[in-house]
Amino acid sequence: MNTFNHTQLIKQKALELGFSFCGVSKAGFLEEEAPRLERWLSENHHGEMSYMENHFDKRLDPRLLVDGAKSVVSLMLNYYSEEKQVDQEAPKISQYAYGTDYHFVIKDKLKELLQFIQDEIGEVGGRVFVDSAPVMDKAWAQKSGLGWMGKNTNIIHPKAGSFFFIAELILDLELEPDGPIKDYCGTCTACIDACPTEAIVQPYVVDGSKCISYLTIELKDAVLPEAFRSQMDNWMFGCDVCQDVCPWNRFSKPHSVPAFIPNDQLLHLSKADWHNLTEDVFRELFRNSAVKRTKFEGLKRNIGFLNH
Repeated sequence: MNTFNHTQLIKQKALELGFSFCGVSKAGFLEEEAPRLERWLSENHHGEMSYMENHFDKRLDPRLLVDGAKSVVSLMLNYYSEEKQVDQEAPKISQYAYGTDYHFVIKDKLKELLQFIQDEIGEVGGRVFVDSAPVMDKAWAQKSGLGWMGKNTNIIHPKAGSFFFIAELILDLELEPDGPIKDYCGTCTACIDACPTEAIVQPYVVDGSKCISYLTIELKDAVLPEAFRSQMDNWMFGCDVCQDVCPWNRFSKPHSVPAFIPNDQLLHLSKADWHNLTEDVFRELFRNSAVKRTKFEGLKRNIGFLNH
């Protein structure tokens, strides 16, 4: 079987497993990303996410993560939900955290895909990655034609918008690479204009330390920085503003992943319910959820800084 057939086989299986899109890049050094990443770190846009400074070389070269790596298979999984929180005044949760933690859901699919490749093609070495290792997933998704990188630094698919998780398989198998597609942001600045904390400091550059997702999830301080307390736009976990205003997301279609269906109780909690949240309810609601990352104290801290 040749590289073309191998590539088609893998893409076909990825779609069967429920992935929305699958693209391939040749594994190599990310030359364009290197100076960008260096500048982003030197300007402290990573805030207290010190792990972003680690493994600088590995971030830029997948061959340092998988011996003999030849291909990066990028996959996207839709999480867009038409269901929303019922109480318009309730503290808000980013859509990606409505259902089961995506790490579990995607890792299972990836392992199945890798097993399939090994069963069908033979001895193929590789590793699966879901947002948990030094892999620049957006750069690889862009390189493999799954979308362009928007001014808010999210990958935007021209027919399906940007509400996607991104994951990778890095393989020591030669595959047929796809090429990048054109950037269709044009002169639009909707995401830049709408960001409550002005975190998109220039087109295609996000100061992570100002981003509401960072402030509500990554920042572990007991209090939120004073400068941002009045700008949280009622978000208690993550933020979807730059995606909600993006014109390309009019093409978003509801996902079909049972595990991502939101807990009904979560959608029906009122503003008062959230402000009176107990640890027991937190544990019950978010048992298998990404929201567990903030821990109960972190979520209570976030809610406490929102306007009563």
